Amino acid sequence: MSLFDMFTQEIAIDLGTANTLIIHNNKIVIDQPSIVAIERSTGKPIAVGEQAKHMQGKTHEDIKTIRPLKDGVIADFHASEHMIKEFIKLIPGIKGKFIQPALRIVICIPSGITEVEKRAVRDSAQKVNAKEVRLIYEPMAAAIGVGIDVQKPEGNMIIDIGGGTTEIAVVALGGIVCDKSVKIAGDVFTNDIAYFLRTHHNLYIGERTAERVKIEVGSAVEDLDVDIDDIPVQGRDLITGKPKEIMVGYKEIARALDKSIIRIEDSVMETLSLTPPELAADIYKTGIYLAGGGALLRGLADRLHKKTGLPVFVAEDPLRAVVRGTGIALKNMDKFNFLIK
Repeated sequence: MSLFDMFTQEIAIDLGTANTLIIHNNKIVIDQPSIVAIERSTGKPIAVGEQAKHMQGKTHEDIKTIRPLKDGVIADFHASEHMIKEFIKLIPGIKGKFIQPALRIVICIPSGITEVEKRAVRDSAQKVNAKEVRLIYEPMAAAIGVGIDVQKPEGNMIIDIGGGTTEIAVVALGGIVCDKSVKIAGDVFTNDIAYFLRTHHNLYIGERTAERVKIEVGSAVEDLDVDIDDIPVQGRDLITGKPKEIMVGYKEIARALDKSIIRIEDSVMETLSLTPPELAADIYKTGIYLAGGGALLRGLADRLHKKTGLPVFVAEDPLRAVVRGTGIALKNMDKFNFLIK
């Protein structure tokens, strides 16, 4: 074992549009919103993660909250670099060490990413003392995290619905055979809900409230097996300008999200139509796996099952499937030849 190996820490990062998760020593040590609060006058970051999320939508003119990632890729280089640095400082095994250890990092990236965007991710990681950086495509990480043996000569379809992108891919023999990356995911669902309440109820709500509505009464279908109670939603009345409250139910939210879900369904059908026949035969038996936060949307698995006629399984902890897969890839770095150098 070289001296370099003794002082090297290995971490796996799922750098998501909505949340960033980090695995260190086989444990998820960071699970925080991908948000940075910045002081406008100095450009200095003042808070990251959960702390910055509490400020979202409530800041005065000298503070702005930024989400450094848009559609799964880095949109603000300076903010993302600071965010990664701060999150790494919070890792229990690294926090408070006199000498900052060298890092070996595996980061997952969307499958539709460009070379320039790849470089931005790699550069951000190298600025935090990373000696070695490998990248893994998100659908591949999700497939590993769901428990699929990606090295086998068997086709599996994975749909990873994150915050910024929905990644649809067919994997076999340790590679992605065909894939589609659509910029419709959790963030678009949140915007759909805010738009629907604005146009149908003249109620203006913020992003955080729309997110809460999505989690509490979000649904992909209008007829769920279980009944969910309507929830009160507060915002500003667009006509009078006064604060007001309305009750919102899952049926309305299903109507609000319908167009976006149709686009995801179409992309799934398109990917299936591009799948080689031998792999299509495998998928007929193995079905479709859903991962990412969007997989938690009520009725989505049923809707995709009706559309494709295939069995649809939701990963047991869909929010963490990608980071778990990235962690497994980190441990098998030398065995997995699909990691991008």
